[in-house]
Amino acid sequence: NNIIPASLGAAIAIGKVIPELAGKLTGMAFRVPTIDGSVVDITLNLAGDGASKEDLEKLFKEAADGKYKEVFGFETSPLVSTDIIGDSRSSIFDAGASIYLNKNFVKLISWYDNEWGYSNRVIDLVCFMTGV
Repeated sequence: NNIIPASLGAAIAIGKVIPELAGKLTGMAFRVPTIDGSVVDITLNLAGDGASKEDLEKLFKEAADGKYKEVFGFETSPLVSTDIIGDSRSSIFDAGASIYLNKNFVKLISWYDNEWGYSNRVIDLVCFMTGV
């Protein structure tokens, strides 16, 4: 029953998929003995004028209600890891847990079911590749 620090390959992988981000991301994972459910904590230093809390939350809400509703969620109620078990979306943005220090420095929190959400994305990929 320990929390285990671990390396995070996702930050490196993002840099390979989006070359503009290569070398600009880092991360660390903590393996926690829970049934299922994971959380991502990303801290961003936004360039230029940045973005307000309201602007970012509006953007995420529109994505969750629109084009990305099958894979992205937006939640204002407090969440814990068991709340997202069985959720097929890849990411559920946690508006209440996110921190907006100022328009340029933000910490965003997003939850996901690392088994079920991933399995659903694999099914999406197979359907896409087979034209289903």
